[in-house]
Amino acid sequence: MVVLARARGIRQSYVCSFLYLATKTATKYWKEYQRGGTTALFARKPSGRQKFSDKRVQEAVFALLHSPPSVHGINRSTWRLTDLQMVLRTQGQQLCHDVIRTIIREAGYKWRKARVVLTSNDPEYRLKVDTIKQILQQLKANEAFFSIDEYGPFAVKKKGGRKRVAPQESYTIPQVQTSKGFLIITGALELSRNQMTHFYSKKKNTDEMIKMMNLLRTQYRDCSVIYLSWDAASWHISKQLFSEIKARNEEAASLGYPIVKTAPLPAGAQFLNIIESVFSGMSRAVIHNSDYPSIEAAQKAIDDYFVMRNENFRHHPKRAGGKIWGSERVPNQFREGNNCKDPLYR
Repeated sequence: MVVLARARGIRQSYVCSFLYLATKTATKYWKEYQRGGTTALFARKPSGRQKFSDKRVQEAVFALLHSPPSVHGINRSTWRLTDLQMVLRTQGQQLCHDVIRTIIREAGYKWRKARVVLTSNDPEYRLKVDTIKQILQQLKANEAFFSIDEYGPFAVKKKGGRKRVAPQESYTIPQVQTSKGFLIITGALELSRNQMTHFYSKKKNTDEMIKMMNLLRTQYRDCSVIYLSWDAASWHISKQLFSEIKARNEEAASLGYPIVKTAPLPAGAQFLNIIESVFSGMSRAVIHNSDYPSIEAAQKAIDDYFVMRNENFRHHPKRAGGKIWGSERVPNQFREGNNCKDPLYR
């Protein structure tokens, strides 16, 4: 009746109103008649169940799914149902979203977010890790081993984070803020004594590492050897730094300073740098949810945190990393399975 009325020149809106049909349905009937006459109009329509169980339909869907969208002129890196449907129609497969979705789901396909895997591509990974383990296993009472790194730069402004709020209270921070300045913390964690040494830097460079080395030589002057362990950042392995270490070691015996040795971490293995765990605990305690009025106020909070932490480790060394400092990600022990670096704390 739709086709006859349309062929007689009756407006489609009148036909749809009289027959109680949707305009979309009437248009589909007319297009099918134009495409193949009465044969196409009255042809048996396969059900959705028949379609998604049809091997040829499944092969068409997966052949498309296994190719990148760019091959078919779609500027996307992953497929959408709309794009799959559009390309399949050009291939002669008239499939709705539900049929495509069912075919993909019944094949076991699921949406997954890529998990970032912490790994190192250093060809000397095993050698460097075994060297650090051996040093720590044989560390003497008059020797010290330091995990060294920088935290920041981070802006001093109102910071977000997780905290308890009242039922009717909203917790927001402005997206655009005026920074009160920025801070970089250069720190060293002594593993056997669990003591933090830190100062504030304007840049991350070799001069700051030399400054840290000289500070540790003075602080731990009663030690015979101190080991410095850090990641493979350029300023940690510069020629200037190693020349300075060599010069300080040549005068160490006559001036009464310890010998400085290095135990570098493998490249790309920041997850083994134990001081990252300490920075994580510090950040959660005094950086997240903060709104310091000045750089000096932020520095005081950070200084107080490390003073309390060091004091606790001096009085309760066996409980370090436990009751009070449980907010740190891992105990202060060098383990190959550690994941000290928290991707969320900065």
